[in-house]
Amino acid sequence: MTKYFSLSLLALSALTPSAMAAEEVNVYSYRQPFLVEPMLEEFTRETGIRVNVKFAKTGIAEKLVQEGEYSPADVLLTVDIARLSELTDKKVVQPVNSEVLEANIPSQYQDSNNEWFGLTTRTRSVYSSKERIGKLGQDFEYLDLAKPEFKGKICTRSGKHPYNISLVSSMIAHYGEAETKQWLEGVKANLARKPQGNDRAQVKAIKEGLCDVSLGNSYYLGKMVTDPEQKAWADSVYINFPNQDSTGTHVNISGMAMAKYAPNRENALKLMEFLSNDTAQTMYAEINFEYPVKPGVEPSQLVGSWGEFKADTLPLDEIAAHHEAAIKLLDEVKFDL
Repeated sequence: MTKYFSLSLLALSALTPSAMAAEEVNVYSYRQPFLVEPMLEEFTRETGIRVNVKFAKTGIAEKLVQEGEYSPADVLLTVDIARLSELTDKKVVQPVNSEVLEANIPSQYQDSNNEWFGLTTRTRSVYSSKERIGKLGQDFEYLDLAKPEFKGKICTRSGKHPYNISLVSSMIAHYGEAETKQWLEGVKANLARKPQGNDRAQVKAIKEGLCDVSLGNSYYLGKMVTDPEQKAWADSVYINFPNQDSTGTHVNISGMAMAKYAPNRENALKLMEFLSNDTAQTMYAEINFEYPVKPGVEPSQLVGSWGEFKADTLPLDEIAAHHEAAIKLLDEVKFDL
């Protein structure tokens, strides 16, 4: 897995115990450089604490297990509740008790044992063709995707991508395994094509007339709107927030945790608290098109234009508990085949 890691230009020193100075903090990140470097640079400006970063596509949990007590990692940044849960399952993180984090981050977006904390939120939304479907109603539910009216009209990425696994996990949490399996069978029967590509590829397929609705994270709409090559895709769809009359739209997070053997624990805590405060939360909102996790911090003007919605209030660690069951159901219905 180490071949996926690269040292950020934020620091030139190697992440080894002998190289660590008193005023630095070491970060392992699944989040892409352009998404987090502005916040980390601002943290350094405000505190004088240098941030060393290793970015990875996969394998952070495995790398931490391999490094053990000699790991230089202090703070872990990742996306999706499933990857945060993986860190706790592999016992490579430690609890963090902080009044600042408790005040800034709603309890539903914190681990019950204080081993991870949400930083931003994003919805698992449904995109619909403006031309052929129109805006979906206030009463639209995720369950409706299994109805016959959507036969041959749905596009999605792999069911076993973490974003979809988390959605299926939330369905299990609300409806149980039997009903969720029946729902998955119905959605599979309504697919316009075999699951493939990423979330933006599904919106492109809607623009091209291959399907009429798709599943996708909310922030991708912002990314498409601001990309000249993809703006036409974004302009062809509405973003919809399902389950407004029932449980609320499924919300996932990007998040953070403190590494189990963090050698710079005090600086790690300062960074985690900074990332939950107004400055970083506002930067997240403007740069990433995500929703700030801290109450009172407004989303960007573009994200705000999509309208308000009711979010599912079920704690994410309860949803994460159904992760393995969700994978099992996706395999049973052969969703990706």
